[in-house]
Formats: sequence, C-alpha cells, structure tokens
Amino acid sequence: MRTLNYLLLPVRSPQASAKLYTRLLSTQPVEDSESFVLYVLANGIKLGLWLASDIEPKPAAPGGLEIAFSETSREAVLHTYQEWTKFGLKVLQEPTDMPFGFTFVVEDPDGHRLRPFVLAERPR
Repeated sequence: MRTLNYLLLPVRSPQASAKLYTRLLSTQPVEDSESFVLYVLANGIKLGLWLASDIEPKPAAPGGLEIAFSETSREAVLHTYQEWTKFGLKVLQEPTDMPFGFTFVVEDPDGHRLRPFVLAERPR
C-alpha cells in the first residue's frame, strides 16, 4: 500500500515562501537551502518548497495546488482567517458555509490555495 505523506510545492523562491509557511505552520523547517525547504509536521506529513526552475520535468508554472487544513470549530476557522489575513495573503473566498462545512480560501504568493475548514455536522 502506498502512503501519501509528502507534498512538494513549486515556488519562485523557497526562502521567501519559507518565511510565510513558517508562520502559517507554526514550525521551523528541518531542511533549509536556497533551492529547497522542508517541513515535517506533527502528523508526519512532509511539505517541501522546491525552486520551480530546478524541478524536472518543469512544472507549467508555480501555483495552482490547494492545501486544506482541518480545524476543530467555526471559531477556529475564524481565528485562522484573522491571523492569516494579517500576513497579507490574497483572500479568494471570505469565511462562508459550503455543503461540506465552514471555510475560507487564501492564496500564497505563488498562487497555491490554502483552505482551512471545519466539517459540517451533516455534510451535503
């Protein structure tokens, strides 16, 4: 059985992206170079910020991936919204109810979408 535990984001500048992701994830990277930054999260997932121009085969463009973060409550989603919007992230979707739960979406400088959410009691 395969395990999905590693996400690689093509970015324009791993160092610039690391400044943001260190704040978003509230953790320091375990690897930090000019072309690659790696985080190992408490749940075991690894998040790599990889210099897009170094990736083979080349991605069409940085950005475009959506990463979801589960939260424990609507209040936690709103707290994250208040915190993340202070970082100057572009808001693509204000906090709102959707069929699956309460959520919002912001975009990082490379165009990756970040979606915190809490599941609805009865997702539709």
